[in-house]
Amino acid sequence: MTHNDVSMNHTTVVEFVLLGLAGSRPLEITLFLFLGIAYFFILLGNISVITITLTNNFLQTPMYYFLRNFALLEITFTSTFLPSTLYSLLTERKTISLPGCFLQMLFFYCLGACTLFHMAVMSLDRYVAICHPLHYTAIMNSRLCLQLILGCWALSFLSMSPPTIMVMQLPFCGPNVMNHFYCDASPLLELSCTDTGFIEELLFITLIIILPGTLLVTAVSYGCIIVTILHIPSSAGRRKAFSTCSAHLIVVTVFYSTCIYRYIRPEQRGGQDSDKVLSLFFSVLTQTLNPYIYSLRNRQVKQALKERVLKFSGSLRQM
Repeated sequence: MTHNDVSMNHTTVVEFVLLGLAGSRPLEITLFLFLGIAYFFILLGNISVITITLTNNFLQTPMYYFLRNFALLEITFTSTFLPSTLYSLLTERKTISLPGCFLQMLFFYCLGACTLFHMAVMSLDRYVAICHPLHYTAIMNSRLCLQLILGCWALSFLSMSPPTIMVMQLPFCGPNVMNHFYCDASPLLELSCTDTGFIEELLFITLIIILPGTLLVTAVSYGCIIVTILHIPSSAGRRKAFSTCSAHLIVVTVFYSTCIYRYIRPEQRGGQDSDKVLSLFFSVLTQTLNPYIYSLRNRQVKQALKERVLKFSGSLRQM
């Protein structure tokens, strides 16, 4: 095929077809209800965390600063694909324009990488708080907290933008059907009518640095935390600490295991049904659980939420 042929064919592909999650209408309705409820709780939980940590003076500590930013990140990350997925399930409209697909992929990868960096930073924050409590305030000062947050955002966009932008510049000659519910790089690369070997290698190298790298930081931090917890003299204190730590570790394990198997396993093939299931785990399930496990189980947050609810109900009674 000549260059002119490729260029001419490239202009004929103006949209992609996303096959989605279900092949039958009853299953689509069921998934719409399930994902709609999940998205509602993602928004409710994270907006609650942002509101409570912003409006309560005793929650102005580094831990809640990171949790507030993490909640904002969770909302933006899930909003890159869940609204369009819900719309597709409800209306059976499965097409997405090329610009829309490329933007969705760009923000999905950049915000997904930012989530990994945030989880590593939050684990470091907990490590300093539990293992070095006397130096916590001095180490985790407001300047360092801001630098860490800005670093997460900058690193994620600087690392993930090059390979995703390179995917956007590829020619697509047809077919234009992807077996997925959002625009992902691997099924997109399979639809390109040119050699994508370099982009695949670049994307793989980037992910193999970010995923195991942030996992190592998180695992080492929690490992040190567990060692410190074992030295707590009170058995009740140990049980309480382990309860919180184990809940965090379950979410981290599910998130990282599904991400790693999905994106850096050998001989990866995009568009498999198993890929969609794995994507649901790390992009929807863990995002639904995160605000309730990381924040809303916290005693201070629950107390602040209770006071807010009582204040609101009191104002309603006075109306």
